Amino acid sequence: MSDSKMPAWANVGLLPLLNVTLAFAVSALVFMFIGIDPVEAAEVMIYGALGYEEGIGYTLFYATNFIFTGLCVALAFSAGLFNIGGEGQAYIGGLGVGLACLALDSALPFWALLPITMLSGMVFGALWALIPGYLQAYRGSHIVITTIMFNFIASSLMVYLMVNVLKLDGQMAPVSRVFEQSAQLPFMHEIMGWFGITIEESPLNLAFIIALLTGFFLWVLLWHTRWGFAIRAMGSNPTAARYGGIDPKKLTVIVMLISGAMAGLVGINEVQGYSGQIKLDFVAGYGFTGIAVALMGRGHPVGIILASILFGLLFQGGAELAFEYPELDRNIVVVVQALVILFCGALEYMLKPYLEKFFAAVSSSKKQTAEA
Repeated sequence: MSDSKMPAWANVGLLPLLNVTLAFAVSALVFMFIGIDPVEAAEVMIYGALGYEEGIGYTLFYATNFIFTGLCVALAFSAGLFNIGGEGQAYIGGLGVGLACLALDSALPFWALLPITMLSGMVFGALWALIPGYLQAYRGSHIVITTIMFNFIASSLMVYLMVNVLKLDGQMAPVSRVFEQSAQLPFMHEIMGWFGITIEESPLNLAFIIALLTGFFLWVLLWHTRWGFAIRAMGSNPTAARYGGIDPKKLTVIVMLISGAMAGLVGINEVQGYSGQIKLDFVAGYGFTGIAVALMGRGHPVGIILASILFGLLFQGGAELAFEYPELDRNIVVVVQALVILFCGALEYMLKPYLEKFFAAVSSSKKQTAEA
């Protein structure tokens, strides 16, 4: 049965909501199995993520990274490309942000440095996505394989650079020097302080606003430009798009460049915003979680932002849960995330046929009533 049997709002909003509800129901059974009251666990997670200002700040901080990587994956999905290299693209993008800060933090003020660091992160992320995009378009190499390989290459490259090039002499930890204060993004509590508003300190910073603007950019690109039409056409029917005059090879490379650039902006939040220096493993799986975010958000920027906040809630709430229940393995939160991914991804169509039948029956009933 086609999607025409189900309203767009149900496909975009109701179906993901039902999938998430089902995932949480199964998660409750898991908690009961290990001897923890699922209601109490849910209360701890919700309070830890949304119950106080610092918790909200952490939730939105994590959500910022998921927005960038979710948008990266969603753009590629729109073109029929499965870019699962957001992890590596975010890693190399963060390197670009960090190198720009290290080179210019003592020479430029913040307002002049920020555009350069953003551009550097985007360029580094885009270039890391360029080679898989080129190989897919002109050599027939599958994008899934190449992007996975480049994730591991990015990890190895970062280890080499941090240990042998960027680490300070006489220091054991593989981290760069701390950036000058003028290079670091202002935190949200500092920004609110400029307007006389006092909120608790948290890692949430200006990158959250940049992430929202990036989502707006993707919405404009996909649904209000000729390029966006070409991207969606290629994703829906490559053969028809080719007959319509769209060059799939050129467009594949362009899409991967933009996709990698958006993933590269993770470095703005993690490197220039939170850490104030380059560290190993700052991506922390954000690129892979972005796949689930894009699936849950149905490839739409608004849905991706909401899904990112949900995963931010799981990250922060899970940390609070592990603190309240020391005997609880921290990986139980990973299990909950996996269930959300499972029901919103692999098992998405388990409920979809029933929803389609329901709305088809409602439509048929209305039609019969109108005819009578």
